[in-house]
Amino acid sequence: MTPHSRSTIFSRVDGRRAKELYFVRDAKKALRLMPEEVKDVFGQALLDLQFGDTPAIAKPFGEGVSAKVWKLVEDHDTDTYRVVYTLAFSDAVYVLHAFQKKSKSGRATPRSIRDLVAARMKDAMNHHSELQKAGSSE
Repeated sequence: MTPHSRSTIFSRVDGRRAKELYFVRDAKKALRLMPEEVKDVFGQALLDLQFGDTPAIAKPFGEGVSAKVWKLVEDHDTDTYRVVYTLAFSDAVYVLHAFQKKSKSGRATPRSIRDLVAARMKDAMNHHSELQKAGSSE
């Protein structure tokens, strides 16, 4: 089984072509477990990213993680949900992780999640590099 799943929407009415959308490891499964309202917001935001727009809920991830990593943040009821992604590649959006923020003692993301995001960023870079090599050999 591949550690990346792919979703694609090809073009909008205005003719802009969408970037490929890849989910690293279990990011898609985690997103699917979120409340419907949250999935709708994140789905629209990911579509906007595919077409080169920046959603209002997008923020740099920060916290010592690569500047190429961003997050979408949505509050629902009393919970906060996040989708972590990168636009480090001109032709693709990689969703690195999706989770419900559980920290009650401050705004910092737990180190385990920061480490996971950093590892998945490396996975995305390796995957994209493999795609580029495969595309250049055709």
